[in-house]
Amino acid sequence: MRYVFAFLFALIVMFPAGPASGQVQAPTVGGVPTLAPLLKDITPAVVNIAVRTKTAQEQNPLLQDPFYRFFFDLPEQQQRPQVSAGSGVIIDARKGYVMTNHHVVDNADQIVVTLKDRRSFRAELIGSDKGTDIALLKIEPENLTALKLGNSDSLRVGDFVVAIGNPFGIGQTVTSGIVSALGRSGLNIEGYEDFIQTDASINPGNSGGALVNLKGELIGINTAIIGPGGGNVGIGFAVPMRMAKAVMNQLLQFGEVRRGRLGVAIQDVTPDIAAAMALQTNRGAILSKIDAKSAAEKAGLKAGDVVIAVNGDMLANSADFRNRIGLIPVGEEVELTIVRGGETLEKTVKIGRASAAEIASRDGAPQLSGAVVMDIPDEHRMSGKIAGALVAQVEPGSRAWRNGLRQGDIIVAVNRRRVKGVDDFARSVKTDSKVIAMNVVRDGHELFMVLQ
Repeated sequence: MRYVFAFLFALIVMFPAGPASGQVQAPTVGGVPTLAPLLKDITPAVVNIAVRTKTAQEQNPLLQDPFYRFFFDLPEQQQRPQVSAGSGVIIDARKGYVMTNHHVVDNADQIVVTLKDRRSFRAELIGSDKGTDIALLKIEPENLTALKLGNSDSLRVGDFVVAIGNPFGIGQTVTSGIVSALGRSGLNIEGYEDFIQTDASINPGNSGGALVNLKGELIGINTAIIGPGGGNVGIGFAVPMRMAKAVMNQLLQFGEVRRGRLGVAIQDVTPDIAAAMALQTNRGAILSKIDAKSAAEKAGLKAGDVVIAVNGDMLANSADFRNRIGLIPVGEEVELTIVRGGETLEKTVKIGRASAAEIASRDGAPQLSGAVVMDIPDEHRMSGKIAGALVAQVEPGSRAWRNGLRQGDIIVAVNRRRVKGVDDFARSVKTDSKVIAMNVVRDGHELFMVLQ
């Protein structure tokens, strides 16, 4: 009997009889609380995504050596198709836009979107951003259902949420839970991290699926889990809709995310630093360095300034500051609230363009055609931790792409010579050699590759 009482008590807590101010009351069927009516309306907007990629067939390790293949003029490794699955969310029924994760569609040769009613469409990749793990697809807008975009900034720890996706490829699955934490970062999943953490079950195949509040609004894109063996242990993560929407707008406009640059180095405001600087808060970001001739210098920012808000929104820490600035388009103005010498000031900064050097066939390096290489910006999570040149963009199908370069790679050496920045890189690749050897850091691992 006590177990029945405990169950009924849990239902009362989860779905109280009288709705409080701003609270959503769950519908009942036969007096029993249920989410079925809500799910009936929103699940048609969550889709299955099948991706076909090509992978190299296994060969004798000697034949995989690029120098060996080049010396004996051996052909490239044969490719074979590989199929993987993920999830996605229809966000615009009239235009057929589908949002998913970058890692779901990365390197895809063919993308097929299957709806809940089993209709399938070939999808076009509008754009993809590795830094936030968000991608945007387009399918034929034939009698589609879209999810309304919610406000992820209004979320609180303890809010009820529902996760919808296609775990393990078994078919559409719905799980429920609460928001366990907000603003999670430091997971080393991608470059910009501001995750919603939830205990709603998220498993492999859920990537790109929907995290929905009890109003039926999309408040996050499921992206990752922490668990032994890849299984769910109640710790899942979703990209908040505020970040995903900002990325979507740039993908629609440019086909890519064009991140700007303030020209600052930042660090967290710790309690010790706050006490030493007589600050009233230990939240925000300290500007530890201002680059000469940068947007920050032009706006009058100084080393030692403490940024506490961006466009009126209070900051949690330096990662929060970096995330917000990284999603503001080049040329747009941003209002920074800073503390300097105990005084609170407002500064207007126009986001500058990151200095980039394009290394293409006209620069004497045809092996790199289609790639854009730049200095590592101060806002990058590896800034100050590694010397090299950042691959900011690689056009899919280009020669650089076929040679194995990917967006986000950091080139640390060319032909055995260390690279400190884009100028070093440009000088190193200006050669008549048919082969360029590179040491590249990707996702924390150093790779050796040969570009032909």
